Amino acid sequence: MKQKITTSVWAVVMALFVLMMPTSCSSDDNDAAELTGQMLQDGEWTGSGEGRSGSIIAKVVVKNHQVEQVTIVSQSESVFAQDAINSIVANAIGRQQLMSVEVDGISGATLTSTGVIGAINSALQAAMGKQADADKTYIDCTCDIVVVGAGGAGLSAAVAAAETDGSQKIIVLEKQGIIGGNTNYSTGGINAAETDVQRGLGIEDSKQLFYDDIMRGGRYENIPSLVQNLVDHAPVTISWLSGLGADLTDVGLMAGSSVKRTHRPKGGSAIGPHLMKVLKAATEKDNIEIRTLNKVVGLRTATDGSVTGVKVQNADGSSYVLASRAVIIATGGFGANLAMVARLQPSLSGFATLNHPGATGDAFDWVAPLGGSTIQMANIQIHPTAEATNHILITEAVRGNGAILVNHDGERFCNEMDTRDVVSAAILRQRSHEAFLVFDQGVRQSLASIETYANQHLLSQGNTIEELASMVNIPAAALVATVHRYNEQQQAGHDDDFGRSATEMPIPLATPPYYAVSVAPAIHHTMGGLSVNAQTQVLRADGAPIPGLYAAGEVTGGLHGANRLGGNGVADIVVNGRLAGIAASQWHK
Repeated sequence: MKQKITTSVWAVVMALFVLMMPTSCSSDDNDAAELTGQMLQDGEWTGSGEGRSGSIIAKVVVKNHQVEQVTIVSQSESVFAQDAINSIVANAIGRQQLMSVEVDGISGATLTSTGVIGAINSALQAAMGKQADADKTYIDCTCDIVVVGAGGAGLSAAVAAAETDGSQKIIVLEKQGIIGGNTNYSTGGINAAETDVQRGLGIEDSKQLFYDDIMRGGRYENIPSLVQNLVDHAPVTISWLSGLGADLTDVGLMAGSSVKRTHRPKGGSAIGPHLMKVLKAATEKDNIEIRTLNKVVGLRTATDGSVTGVKVQNADGSSYVLASRAVIIATGGFGANLAMVARLQPSLSGFATLNHPGATGDAFDWVAPLGGSTIQMANIQIHPTAEATNHILITEAVRGNGAILVNHDGERFCNEMDTRDVVSAAILRQRSHEAFLVFDQGVRQSLASIETYANQHLLSQGNTIEELASMVNIPAAALVATVHRYNEQQQAGHDDDFGRSATEMPIPLATPPYYAVSVAPAIHHTMGGLSVNAQTQVLRADGAPIPGLYAAGEVTGGLHGANRLGGNGVADIVVNGRLAGIAASQWHK
């Protein structure tokens, strides 16, 4: 009976909101029709975008209604990204319409590509008489569901909500200038057990084995109900994504998994960019509005403590209120907030991060005044194989497909397929706290995501083991002996030195050329976060849910325990993002 009364009161409150607040969310300027249509107008136009390392500013000269010249006025991208920037600029010449990340982007430089194309498109939009996102301002208004964060979790939630109730108005808010967040970086895949894809490939797996692997990998600090929820809903989520157009037909092995269960695009291509492309297309089909450069600064609540919307800051610094029936927080972790990381885990002070600049943990400050609780905040994961100079993630799928780790003496020093915390600790015990990931052409051909590292010029290459050793300045005789012994053990199906299983040694390293990349541990994933239940409701300290507030993805805690397994991060965002969208849609009813 109490629930019925609460629902009735809520309906009245929201009806008043609708009557009292504007129904349009844009200022009058934004409602104006295009000034000049789709044709590019001659002149000099400037636009900005967000790359991997910050803002990118482009100047575009239009003559005879097409692009004559593009100049990147300002950018802070790595020198390794310069080839990608040059290629995109070249592709823009002669263009009469906007560019596309999927068509014009460069494999291996996803964030740089997005930033450069975004800057050029911003200038082209100005040439068409359209407002750039940075120039848009919004005013107080209402919608049904607000999703905060336009990464994999946020867009999964938005799409699932739209599918659950197509009559809803759903708005996604993103504080960065581009969508995707850390999902743009993801290369590994999505873990799931007992899927149709696995069965089609003859892979025997079980949900119980998946559950056991997660608990063991998390040192049994995981919340069992959250783990069981992920395991139970992962297979249907794989089918759901496939129905949206995702290619998840390749299944690989990641460290800590007993069998192959990491679903990814054909050939082992990076999952993140592919997933964002699929989800973005789904939001467009479902008429979901995405606002970039809109920063949430707080939550709006009713007198009964339920969440009734968000307080937002426009790109120009002005503010507005977006009232809603439910709010889904999908803002990601706090791995880019190095001060916060060091405060919670002093041993990580001074470490580089693999996180995008927006992963700063803003949401905790919004939820705390509501009595929302957090869990396991000090559980912060470092990834063992970040490229040592530019801190670019090298997926552990490279090791899963056969690569080995050697130190500066050319010797193996651990089981490369152990969990991330164990491998990271082993690397930190080596000279310079670095190691080399070594593999051959056979491994490279087995995993398409390696081409992204080649495109970024991260790989050293040698036609022989000796030549490779010379390239990376390690003893040639030692490296030759190490590779020879590893190949012998691979053929025998047993690693006597470090216990790597036969499944984890799929091929010998015997096909030239040979490759190496210098790696070192870097801050990767924050396992702690908001306390949630299996229904993705945000919880107070007493375990009671905060009405109308949901959360999904890395912003939440308790699922991964002390250590996250590779492939479970993306599984988390899509499984729980989808569940949050469904739950939020059903809440207001």
